[in-house]
Amino acid sequence: MADNARAKRLADLIREVVAQKLHRGVKDPRLGTNVTVTDTRVTGDLREATVFYTVYGDDEDRKAAAAGLESAKGVLRSAVGAAAGIKHTPSLTFVADAVPENAKAIDELLARAKESDEEVRKASSGAEYAGGADPYRRPEEGLDSGDPESAAEDDEPRRDERGSEGA
Repeated sequence: MADNARAKRLADLIREVVAQKLHRGVKDPRLGTNVTVTDTRVTGDLREATVFYTVYGDDEDRKAAAAGLESAKGVLRSAVGAAAGIKHTPSLTFVADAVPENAKAIDELLARAKESDEEVRKASSGAEYAGGADPYRRPEEGLDSGDPESAAEDDEPRRDERGSEGA
């Protein structure tokens, strides 16, 4: 089994070679300039590589690009083998990257949250506090007589009928 650093270097090389070959070497019209290689991952034994790609366009363009990549798989693998110079060239698997769809879903969720926050802000614009503006309790006027002797009595612990301290 190869170390992770070697697998990472091979994955980076595969990503560069495939992107370059798609841009300049493959003459398939389905693989125009709208296909972008986003990431590549290689298994630990360096036998299989997964190439993630995005396609800018509609569903028809994505299907055409997937078919074009499958048909160009042999040419791309040969280019990777020539550039890598290793004994066994990894087999390539192409997977459409879900990043654009996920980003679109996140944008929609953020827009919905912003609308909800705006509705809450509008609803609370004329509202008042439920318990008053100051939620802290203050001693009411008249309960504290201001007599120092009564204040001293209040500071002493109270005793119940048996003589023990209580609350």
